Amino acid sequence: MAESRHLALPSFARWTSVREEVANVLRGAIIAGEMRPGELYSASGLAERFGISATPVREAMLDLVKQGLVEVIRNRGYKVTVISEADLDQITQIRHLLEPTAAAEAVPHITADELVALRELASAIVDAAAEGNLVSYINADREFHIRLLSAAGNHRLVRIVEDLRAQTRLYGLSALVASGRLVDSAQEHVEMCDLIASGDAKKLKKLMSTHLGHTRREWAGRSPE
Repeated sequence: MAESRHLALPSFARWTSVREEVANVLRGAIIAGEMRPGELYSASGLAERFGISATPVREAMLDLVKQGLVEVIRNRGYKVTVISEADLDQITQIRHLLEPTAAAEAVPHITADELVALRELASAIVDAAAEGNLVSYINADREFHIRLLSAAGNHRLVRIVEDLRAQTRLYGLSALVASGRLVDSAQEHVEMCDLIASGDAKKLKKLMSTHLGHTRREWAGRSPE
């Protein structure tokens, strides 16, 4: 992610502060691999690219420090935390244990209004994939999955999944955009909505498991060892 590149701040209705908006955009950039370990990032440099003051950027970076996504380099700035391949494999394994079952349990609790919101997010995911906007893709994807899992009512599980998703790295997304295959993966969210509408929790669980498998295969740019 070049220093001169402008960073846009999308305005999702539930976001309540510039600090939170900045944190979400940076988190998405880290997960998508647009901000990589080894590069030094300054609050002032990032603020210039956002077109805002440095204060909310510093606050957002401190939030990401607490999540373990970045580390402070004294008197210099911030670096993205290194996550090993073994860590990523373990994160994916835990997500496989939690998310498919939680998604299936959420099906009977999802209201018509909530399904409409999920369909809108699924469309946003597909649009972002088609445009090659990885940060928007990651943020819409996160919103979709958290909304879906939240319907089951287990808020502790949702917080755990949020932390695990934040630690995931998807360095293969750029290659998928170039090949046009990211749109195919994005369409799985539309399929999930259709399964929710039909009340088919069993098929949703299977699709969610398949969907998560992408995180350590093509989305990560490698195959599991």
